[in-house]
Amino acid sequence: QVQLVESGGGLVQPGGSLNLSCAASGSIFSIDGMGWYRQAPGEERELVAGINSGGSTNYADSVKGRFTISRDNAKNTVYLQMNSLKPEDTAVYYCTMRVYRSAYGAYNYWGQGTQVTVSS
Repeated sequence: QVQLVESGGGLVQPGGSLNLSCAASGSIFSIDGMGWYRQAPGEERELVAGINSGGSTNYADSVKGRFTISRDNAKNTVYLQMNSLKPEDTAVYYCTMRVYRSAYGAYNYWGQGTQVTVSS
């Protein structure tokens, strides 16, 4: 089995920061892309940030300049550093990774979600 466990969410004031982490464990051969999505009530699920195996990143326009995605391949972990948080960043954040359990096949796995609430 492959399991992704998220941590780091919580309540923060506008302008504050949080660092989310997501660690994969289990039967893992390698991991290709990693990313973070979020979904707020009444909103569409949104890609927040992605990072490929080479370290190239992409971000939603709404978070560019404020969020930074990074990865630690040795730890099978992806991070999302969230700065200058705004109330509209409030959502459940989900990590995802494309995990190869062998050299020939991959599947997208998801974390359990972590709540980020930005409020004064």
